[in-house]
Amino acid sequence: MLAVAAGFAAGKDPGAPAEYLGGTLASLEMGAGGSLRTNDPISLVFLTKKNAVRVPYERINLVEYGQKVDRRLMEAILVSPLLILSKKRAHYVTVGFETEDGKQQAMLFRVEKGAIRAVLVSLEARTGRKVTFMDEEARKAGKGCGGW
Repeated sequence: MLAVAAGFAAGKDPGAPAEYLGGTLASLEMGAGGSLRTNDPISLVFLTKKNAVRVPYERINLVEYGQKVDRRLMEAILVSPLLILSKKRAHYVTVGFETEDGKQQAMLFRVEKGAIRAVLVSLEARTGRKVTFMDEEARKAGKGCGGW
């Protein structure tokens, strides 16, 4: 584990620029910017300046992709109104997983446009789970794109 942390510090894998918008993890602040990394063969890693969260791929039971935050997500977390009013397309990934003690957890990320495809393809390959779509716009955008 020390070698992995050293590799992160050295900047060998910058990962996908992402923002944690909310979820069930008390260790992450809403709006925390960081790097979503899928190159670790064992775990999905979200690295911020203050924290590093690792979720073993085998524990991930949901990977969802969308281009807008719907009312269901709005009720689950508080998202800045500026995100919803924005004209540009935002790319959201929800990762659901079960902890070792059997509790269901979830994280919602906004991922930069240029990195979203690599993140989704990697998550699908490493977890063995098909990406599901949050909304019709995401389904249309996902057609003809690799495995998702």
